[in-house]
Amino acid sequence: MKSSKLIMGCLATLGMTAGMASAQAEVDRDAIAERLKPVGQVCLQGEDCGTASAAAAAPADASTGGIDGGDIYNRVCMACHETGAAGAPVRSDADAWAARVDQGWDTLLDHSINGFNAMPARGGNPNLSDDEVAAATAYLVEPVMDVPELGGGADEAPAEEAAADEAASDEEQVAEAADDAAAADEPAHAGIDGEAIYNQACMACHMTGAAGAPIKGDADAWGPRLEQGMETLYDHSINGFNAMPAKGGNMSLSDDEVKAAVDFMVEAVQ
Repeated sequence: MKSSKLIMGCLATLGMTAGMASAQAEVDRDAIAERLKPVGQVCLQGEDCGTASAAAAAPADASTGGIDGGDIYNRVCMACHETGAAGAPVRSDADAWAARVDQGWDTLLDHSINGFNAMPARGGNPNLSDDEVAAATAYLVEPVMDVPELGGGADEAPAEEAAADEAASDEEQVAEAADDAAAADEPAHAGIDGEAIYNQACMACHMTGAAGAPIKGDADAWGPRLEQGMETLYDHSINGFNAMPAKGGNMSLSDDEVKAAVDFMVEAVQ
């Protein structure tokens, strides 16, 4: 009886020891797998490159307008450009980048956005904007070339437009000033229909010569009067002179209307 209990106790102890050893082995395997897990994955054009997880990553701080190119590179580009997978030039490898750098920044950015050879468009993440791809590309090539300031062209365009708008505004102001000056030079009665007033108030005498009135279009009759000057002619027409009544006998006419009628008659002999 005692021997049977002893045997059962030994078997129980052995079972517990084996279970603990198995559990420990499982933990060790998980830890080793975690340490050996690759930092990225090779992504070829046409493959599912984890765009959903990349898109879910937190965007850059919109309040500053800055984009973290290094973060995008680590999430999307590093798998190939740190290992040289699929022929990708390794970051900081000047020799591998030499021929590419010679093509210029615009070409490199175009290849990054639209894809080139084995490299998929936008590194396989179609959710990236052009600006985000540009920031990641700038981070990638910074060690081997001088990268132009991103967004410079976008800032220059509004500046050029502002300068053009300012120049146009200046021209408009000059034109308005010229119009104002021209308007200031014109007499107040320039826009009044002198012929209509002449037909209404002056024609009866100045078409017939009644009461010694100089006939419209008779240069000889108007010659001595023109020598007196326009201001004198205006004054005689407004206030009357000899047999001619003030304002041609129509006192409802304004001074400017009378002047417009005088201009109409004078034009015929000038």
